[in-house]
Amino acid sequence: MSTSTRPDPLHLVLGDEELLVERAVASVISAVRAAAGPSGEDIPVSRLRAGDTSAPELAELLSPSLFAEDRVVVLEAAAEAGKDAVGLVQDAAADLPEGVVLIVLHSGAGRAKAMAGVLQKTGATVHQCAKLKPGERVDFVRGEFRAAGVRVSPEVVELVVEAVGSDLRELAAACSQLVADTGGKIDAGAVQRYYSGKAEVSGFDVADKAVAGDRRGAMEALRWAMHRGVAHVLLADALADAVHTIARVASAGRGDPFRMASELGMPPWKIKKAQGQARGWDPTSIGEALQVVAKLNADVKGQAADADYAVEWAVQRVASLHGGR
Repeated sequence: MSTSTRPDPLHLVLGDEELLVERAVASVISAVRAAAGPSGEDIPVSRLRAGDTSAPELAELLSPSLFAEDRVVVLEAAAEAGKDAVGLVQDAAADLPEGVVLIVLHSGAGRAKAMAGVLQKTGATVHQCAKLKPGERVDFVRGEFRAAGVRVSPEVVELVVEAVGSDLRELAAACSQLVADTGGKIDAGAVQRYYSGKAEVSGFDVADKAVAGDRRGAMEALRWAMHRGVAHVLLADALADAVHTIARVASAGRGDPFRMASELGMPPWKIKKAQGQARGWDPTSIGEALQVVAKLNADVKGQAADADYAVEWAVQRVASLHGGR
C-alpha cells in the first residue's frame, strides 16, 4: 500500500445509529482496499467483539507481519468490554504494526465509556454515528440526494422526512427509489404521489411479520402501509431483502453472528435476527419464497395489472410458507 494513499491505521466509529455505523466501516474497508490497488480485494477483514477477545487472539491479529501484509480488524461492541479487554484494545491501538488498520465500534456509553476518549487522544480518526435528531434527518436526506447527484428543493426534503418517518434505512431507500423512478427530476408532486401522510409503518415491518409466519399481523401492517402511501417497490424490496437474508444465513449454518459478519457481508445484528427468523424455514420453503419475491419484483415494476393485489398475494404466500405450511 502506498504511504501517500494509506488510510489512517486507527478508526473510532462512535455512536449506535446502525446504518451510519455500517457505512463508516464499509468506507474504511473500501479505502484500504482501494489504496492497495488490484490486490485490494484479497485483504482480509476480521470482525470480533472487543469483550470476547483474548490477549493471544488480539496479539495474533495485530502482530507485525514479516511482509507487512495489509489487513483490517474490526472490534465490535467496545463500549461493553470488560476492564482487561479495554486494556488490551487500548494498548494495541497505541502501537499498531505497519499494514494493520484497526476499526473500533463504540456506542459512546456503556461501562467502557472512557475508552472512546482514550482512543481519540491516541489519534484515532473519529466517525460520528450517533442517533440523528429530527433536524439532522433533514440534512441526512439532503445528503442522500446530493450523493445521488440530484438537487432538490428544501420543500422536497421536508416532505420526504415527514412522509417516511425517522428510520434512516427507510429514508435512504426512499431517496434512492425516488431518484430511480423520476430520473432525478423530483418535485413536491413526485413525493406526494409516492407517499401520503406519515408512514411510520414501513415495508420492513410488513416483511418481518411475513417471514415470521404472522399472516394476520403482516396483512394489517401491509394495509396500513398502503393506506399511508408506502410505495409498492419499497414493500417488495423489503420483503425480498428479508427472504434473501434468511436464505443466506440459513445456508451458512449456526454460528457466532460477529464471526459470520465478514463472510456474509452483513452486520451482526442482522445475522442474529435472521437466525431467529430462519427457525421456521427449510430449504424447500425458502426456495419457494425466493421465487415469490422474484415474481413480485417484476410485478411491481410493471408486469402486474394490479400492483396492490400482487403485493398482498406475495405477503400472504410468504407468511404461509413459514413453518412449512
